[in-house]
Amino acid sequence: MRSPSIDSDFFHLNRKRLAEKLNSGSIAFIYANYQMPRNGDQYYPYRQNSDFFYLTGIEQEKSVLMLAPDAKKNELKEILFILSSNKAMETWEGHKLNPEEASNISGIKNIKYISDFDLVTHPQIIESEYIYFNVPELPKFDPEIKSRDQIHLKCFQDKYPLHKFERLSPLLQELRLIKSAVEIDLIKKSVALTKNAFLQTLKVIKPGIKEYEIEATIGYEFINQGAAGHAYAPIVASGKNACILHYTKNNCICKDNDLVLMDFGAEYANYSADLSRTVPVNGKYSKRQKELYEATLRIFRFARQCIKAGTTINKYHEEVCKMWEQEHIKLGLYRSSDVKKHSGENPLWYKYFMHGTSHFMGLDVHDSGTRDTELKPGMVLTCEPGIYIEEEGIGIRIENDILITDTGNIDLMDDIPIEAEEIEDLMTEYSK
Repeated sequence: MRSPSIDSDFFHLNRKRLAEKLNSGSIAFIYANYQMPRNGDQYYPYRQNSDFFYLTGIEQEKSVLMLAPDAKKNELKEILFILSSNKAMETWEGHKLNPEEASNISGIKNIKYISDFDLVTHPQIIESEYIYFNVPELPKFDPEIKSRDQIHLKCFQDKYPLHKFERLSPLLQELRLIKSAVEIDLIKKSVALTKNAFLQTLKVIKPGIKEYEIEATIGYEFINQGAAGHAYAPIVASGKNACILHYTKNNCICKDNDLVLMDFGAEYANYSADLSRTVPVNGKYSKRQKELYEATLRIFRFARQCIKAGTTINKYHEEVCKMWEQEHIKLGLYRSSDVKKHSGENPLWYKYFMHGTSHFMGLDVHDSGTRDTELKPGMVLTCEPGIYIEEEGIGIRIENDILITDTGNIDLMDDIPIEAEEIEDLMTEYSK
């Protein structure tokens, strides 16, 4: 990791809290991510499974965590299995963790090699009644490639058909919703790196620049500052491209008089930031662009003050959409009479604002939690209203990251330029 190490007490506490949620007589297995093949004999850069990292801090592939809170011997209550390295492997791939290093990172005292997995785990499974597996359970994402957890679950079910298998994912999602002080500090660091990258983009954006050149500026700043890189595929969408919500080609030329919508965030110690800003390519918003931008900013401020403990994303999203309807009418997109006469499947505002106002974030940029999860202090989520007018070739999104507290919320990106005039002034200053 490029970032400073996280104290092992953080991972120890996470395991303890998870163990307390398991049924009596349980054993749980959590697997590290696969190395994902890219092409030929190459892999994509390795990114650890977020749940596995949350419980161990281990970044290394082919690792497995076993939790057995009711094991008769203390040394069997938690075991971490890691690769057994050798000189030839390290010559090609670099250093692999030894047991002492893995123990220092995770706080787990009993470290075994993965080659001993069956021998060590079989007696513990026989003494257990429940076997927990961490099968992914994301409501809107079901990848074709199965995780290591899913693959090994099938093997366990074949080998131990009379055991009771339980879901670990809901327990971990519940734990990960509330961020600890350690996590909040890491998210703040990701935010700081993201701010610096945004300021750099204001120095390079001008008519004729290519979207991917802006992307390259962001990526350079992230890596140069010690981030792992992008927390997700960055969006740099100029002109009508901004009406494509997940536009990631970033291969067009930014034209004079167009806007460019940028949606990006740094990943630091596996924790993400998520920022959106929409700026004028030539440094000055046109009258219409500023009118649309100011409307989006008003909605942003209204939505931000709605994000507080006790509500849900769905509940305050309804209020945001009501506000957008009024703004759309003022902007001339449709009339009040059109709203009354409308009988289509979607309301009129949906044509110009077709995504949610918020999502949870943390180890994953779209983190644990649903739109019906009750908001509580310690949760972090985005606030990101937008307007997309394909007929005018304009898309605008404004997005900051919000921490919920006992007394309201804290905008973690409050010091990142957001006012139209401030952005214009900075772009004018940087162009000199």
